Amino acid sequence: MIHLNIGSNLDSTYGSRFDNITIAINLLIDSKIKIKKISNFYETPSYPNNNFPKFLNVGLFIKYNSNYLNLFKIIKQIEKKLGRIKTKKNDPRVIDIDIIDFNSEIVKTMELILPHPMCHLRNFVLFPILQIDPNWFHPILKKNAQYLINNLSQKSRIEITRLQKNVNIKI
Repeated sequence: MIHLNIGSNLDSTYGSRFDNITIAINLLIDSKIKIKKISNFYETPSYPNNNFPKFLNVGLFIKYNSNYLNLFKIIKQIEKKLGRIKTKKNDPRVIDIDIIDFNSEIVKTMELILPHPMCHLRNFVLFPILQIDPNWFHPILKKNAQYLINNLSQKSRIEITRLQKNVNIKI
């Protein structure tokens, strides 16, 4: 069971935030990644600077037949192709693709930490996971998404909006 999260809070030469995420998912599919489920779009304020444009995020439940390093390389190529430029942490970006969980593996390298080290604190990760995989458990904390959501601050639980809009692809 592999979970990805894709976010965007800037338009690009390819279109809107919605377009950026849809194109990223299609590029994942082109890279032989099998998409099992996709959450609705979720919108949240930018953190920590609420003056930046709002973020759109989706969660993906995928199947991938190689290792996490190869998946990580594919993700970085897709981000680059869509125009992602590394700037300061938490700055606006065209696309951001994170590996949240890769088959419950626990990894800590210079370039990648699995599970994602902040996933249990992020509403835009937990709400999509709860929607598409309610039985998911955090590999280290051994807690499910609903438990982790319940432990978020009230502000974090109410400042997320599930949009009635889906990614427009065939899976």
